[in-house]
Amino acid sequence: MRHTDAWLRSTGRGLVRSTVLAALAWGVLAVSLVPASVAAVSGSPWSWANPWSWIGLLLFLIPLALVLARPIGMLSRRLAARWLGVTIEDGYRRPEDAPQPVLLSTGYWWNGHSYERSRRDAELDQQWRRRIGDPAYWRDVRWLLVAAVTLGPLCAVPAAALVGAVAAFTRGTPVAVLGGVLLTAVSAASAPSAWRLLGPLGQRWLRLPAGAAAAERVRELELERAEMSTTQAAELRRIERDLHDGAQARLVAVGLSLAAAERLLEADPVKARALLQEARRGTSSSLAELRELVRGVHPPVLVERGVVEAVRALALDSPLDVRVEAPDRLRLDGPVEAALYFGVAELLANVAKHAPAARVQVRIRDRGTEVEVDVEDDGPGGARVVPGGGLDGIRRRLGAFDGSLAVSSPLGGPTTSRMVVPCASS
Repeated sequence: MRHTDAWLRSTGRGLVRSTVLAALAWGVLAVSLVPASVAAVSGSPWSWANPWSWIGLLLFLIPLALVLARPIGMLSRRLAARWLGVTIEDGYRRPEDAPQPVLLSTGYWWNGHSYERSRRDAELDQQWRRRIGDPAYWRDVRWLLVAAVTLGPLCAVPAAALVGAVAAFTRGTPVAVLGGVLLTAVSAASAPSAWRLLGPLGQRWLRLPAGAAAAERVRELELERAEMSTTQAAELRRIERDLHDGAQARLVAVGLSLAAAERLLEADPVKARALLQEARRGTSSSLAELRELVRGVHPPVLVERGVVEAVRALALDSPLDVRVEAPDRLRLDGPVEAALYFGVAELLANVAKHAPAARVQVRIRDRGTEVEVDVEDDGPGGARVVPGGGLDGIRRRLGAFDGSLAVSSPLGGPTTSRMVVPCASS
C-alpha cells in the first residue's frame, strides 16, 4: 500500500511538472498562434494556405521570442534548481558592472564603448549594448529553440496520452477502450521521468560554456582599464583646475606683491614690509593648498609607512571616534595599498555624512594569501551599493585587483563593510 501511494504521488507530480514544462517550452509558439487562429476562425484573409500568413506569423513570433527569452530561461533555471537540485548560473552581466559614463574634456560622454553627446545618450547606448551584446541573452534565445524541439514534445507525452485515454474511454467501443488502456499506461509510465529531461538539457544548453568565465573576465578587465583611463583623465583635469584656480593664482599674486615691494623698498619701506608680509601669507596658503592636493592624490604617509599607518593617520584626522586594529608590520604592493586606503577613506566619509555621532571600528587582517579590511559602525544602517555611488566606486577599484566589497547594513545598524583583496604581504 505504501509503495502504491508513493507511485501515485510520483506519477501525479510528474504529470503536473511535465505539463508545466511543455507549456513553458511551447508558450511562445502558443501565444503567437492565438491571433492567427482567431483570424482564421473569423473568416479573415488570414489562411494557413497563404504564404503571407506564415510571414506575418513569423513577424509576430520572432519579436515575442526575443522579449520572452530571458524570463523563460530564468524560470527554467529556477525550476531545475527547485525540482532537481541542479544549480545553473545565468551568467548575465550585472548593470552595476558597467562603467559609469564620464564627461571628457571634448564635451562628449564616454560609456566604455562609444562617445555620446549627452549622459542620457551614453546610458541608453550602454543599456542597449548590455542587453543585446550579452552572450547569456542569446543563450536563452537558443534555449527557446532547443526546448521547443526536445523538451516540449517529450514533456507533452504524459498529458497528451491522458487526454487521448479519456477521449477513448468516452467513445466506449472495445477498440477505443483498449486504446485508452494503452494510452493510460503510456501516460503513467512517462509521467515520473519525462520532466527530468530538464536537468541534462539545462546543464547542456543553459549553463555557461567552459571558456565563458575567462572571456567575461577579460571583458571586465577591458572595461576597468577603459574606466581607469577616463578616471585618470578626469583626475588630471581636476588637479589642473585646482592648481590653476588655487595655488597658481596665489603664486601669481605673491609675485606681484614681491615686485611691488622691490620697487617700494627704498621709497616706502613700511608699505614694502606690508607687501612682503602679504606675500609670506600667500606662500603659506599656497603651500597648504599644495599639501592638501598632494594628500588627495597620494598621501605621503601611505608611500613611506604603508597602509596601516596611513589608516591610523586617517583615523586621527577623522571627526569620528575611530579605533584601528591592525598588525604592526604589513606592507603590500603600492596600488593595492592605495585601493584599500581610499576605500577606508570613502567608508569613513560616508559614516561622517550619515551618522556623525557613530563609533567606528577598523580591523585589518593579514590572511597570508589575502588581506581583509572590516569597517564597522553603530550608525542607523540602511547603506547599500548603488551604481555610480561611493560604495560602487570602492567595489570597482578593488575589482581591478580581483578584490571584493561586501556590505551588511540592516535598518537600525550596525553597518559592516568588508574589503578583501587577494595578495601576498611582506
